[in-house]
Amino acid sequence: MPELPLWSFPAAQETSEVLEWRTDVLTSRAGEQRIALRPRPREIVTFRHRLDALGMARTAELARAAFAGDWQIPLWHMALQPAADLAQGAIEILLDTGVADFRSGGLAAIAVDGREAAAVAIASVQADRLILAEPLVLQLPSPVVAAPRITVAPIRAGVLTSAIAVTRRRQSDGTVTASFMLRNAPDLAAPVLPTYLGRPVQTDPSVVRRPLSASLRRAVEYVDNGFGPVVVEPMRDVFERSETITLKAKGPTTRQLLRRWLWSLRGRQASFWLPTWGRELHLRAAMTSGSVLMRVAPVASLPAYVGRAIILEMPSALRFRTITTAIAEGADHRLTLSSNLGDPVPLTTKVHFLTAMRADADRVEIQHGSVASEATLPVLEVPA
Repeated sequence: MPELPLWSFPAAQETSEVLEWRTDVLTSRAGEQRIALRPRPREIVTFRHRLDALGMARTAELARAAFAGDWQIPLWHMALQPAADLAQGAIEILLDTGVADFRSGGLAAIAVDGREAAAVAIASVQADRLILAEPLVLQLPSPVVAAPRITVAPIRAGVLTSAIAVTRRRQSDGTVTASFMLRNAPDLAAPVLPTYLGRPVQTDPSVVRRPLSASLRRAVEYVDNGFGPVVVEPMRDVFERSETITLKAKGPTTRQLLRRWLWSLRGRQASFWLPTWGRELHLRAAMTSGSVLMRVAPVASLPAYVGRAIILEMPSALRFRTITTAIAEGADHRLTLSSNLGDPVPLTTKVHFLTAMRADADRVEIQHGSVASEATLPVLEVPA
């Protein structure tokens, strides 16, 4: 079997990573059923390379010879710097392998000083190092290369998804853009998050707490015969709250946690709890550690409280509870919680509604910059 061509050009600008699932959502008047049709996502990566005349010529010839075939693609958005200098003859590379998609029996790309990468075969992957199948020789330009000059990235097989675009600024300066669909998607484990009533709670600080773009609606039909008043007929019993959240991750470890969480959603299939961070419930009195009664300023009708989940930002930790009953008490509302908090609740404690959500799109795009990665995700409320 011929060796696959290596797309060795280093990425010089922001990299785009797209994850695509496929989910059938069957709605009813009171709920919905979600059927996963693609258990692992399709991964599409887009690289932009700043190249000179020779580099642009090489990309053109490579594309001419192997456009429709498979390629070996260095995943520059997972690139790492080794923890120690590399010397010719070395058979291991010290780095944190848990934050990138290195695989035993696979390949890794080594680039020095931002030049084109060379491929090395991986014999085995350990937690803190890559064991190579053969000693390093031609991959390094000198007997010893300092770690800050080296970039190491995993390599995966992929195919081109669109035409390679070349934009020349000058004869010897241009940008090449190429998009690849990767093969053999990994099965990433979900990150460890707090859970409540069987669902994970997204409380990660990478969620950007800026003003959320929210939409509040219910499926209705407007009946208008043109002569009398317009009649509004509800089509579903479910109130729909949709929001757009932005997640930001800095550093390889946090980027991998973001990727693992997006993987765990499986597009529109899985649901999770998302705090509104709106501080909807304003306490009127402090609570003792054993109390289940919470006095709050009125914000909703009494029946609307019952069954709602809440999150309390306690001094020691975040706590989750469900409102079981609600009555009027003078000018306030008195809510009964599913259990006590175990600690005194100061009057200044921030209390937010906790909403069951799912992603409202099977396609998620992550923008990987030199410092941080960012993903914007539309989410939709589902019955709790």
